Amino acid sequence: MTVDIDKTAADTPPSGPEAIKAIPVRHYGRYVSAVVALALLGGIVYAFSQGKINWDAIPDYFFDDRILDGVGKTLLLTVLSMAIGIIGGVLLAVMRLSKNPVTSSIAWFYIWFFRGTPVLVQLIVWFNLGLVFEYINLGPFYKDEWSDFMTPFLTALLGLGLNEAAYMAEICRAGLLSVDEGQTEASHALGMSHTRTLRRIVIPQAMRVIVPPTGNEVINMLKTTSLVSVVQYPELLRAAQDIGQTSGAPAEMLFLAAAWYLLLTSVFSVGQYYLERYYARGSSRSLPATPFQKIKANVLSLSSRSKPTGGKA
Repeated sequence: MTVDIDKTAADTPPSGPEAIKAIPVRHYGRYVSAVVALALLGGIVYAFSQGKINWDAIPDYFFDDRILDGVGKTLLLTVLSMAIGIIGGVLLAVMRLSKNPVTSSIAWFYIWFFRGTPVLVQLIVWFNLGLVFEYINLGPFYKDEWSDFMTPFLTALLGLGLNEAAYMAEICRAGLLSVDEGQTEASHALGMSHTRTLRRIVIPQAMRVIVPPTGNEVINMLKTTSLVSVVQYPELLRAAQDIGQTSGAPAEMLFLAAAWYLLLTSVFSVGQYYLERYYARGSSRSLPATPFQKIKANVLSLSSRSKPTGGKA
């Protein structure tokens, strides 16, 4: 029996190309740098563990009434100072962009002055303005000595809030300038006033640019409140220092205050993330996944990989 070799070869389908076996590139530099970083971290942790620090004092005073009262006053001062800063910043930004040379010059001078002087100096100046103004006289409404009027809380509030307004003014101005001028022109063509155009058209679109740096300013304000301890306001750092002096553990109480600041800034960072995600709607085709969505996706991917793949015998 003869076989037509050419015909058999023609009937046999050609085999596909051999599968490429990809070999990942080994990054030895990454391994070395990771080992060095872990070694440095371990050395720092070991050094602190061997130091003359009474670590047991930190959990003993972590929820002390004086510490919790200081935390509450720190949060109150942060919120009120940022409220003053945001409101003042919006007004200063509008004044800075005004075509009126007087209002724009006043706004420029305010921003220049408060951004050019340290906030600690401003707090001390507010606290000692009694050397200039012996009395505060508001006519029939209020009259008192300056030392009684300028309490540590009011000193902290004015010092932090007015200083923050200068920085928020530049943030708000950048956000307002990011909105295309055609939006304003179209609004004016429809008969909308300048104030209504800002409130309904410009500011909502500018929030996408304003919110991220504002979140950073809130976190920075939370930490900057520690400076008001110099004017005797009993916030978190001041409370920790007072406990440290009476308990004989001053260094431990500083670590306690640092732990509270880290905890509070972490909570604020989560809120900032969701706020940025909210205002990102409309500017991105797909919103970034939330931390819970990322965890859920990773868990599902790991579970799918762990399941055995079935095959035909």
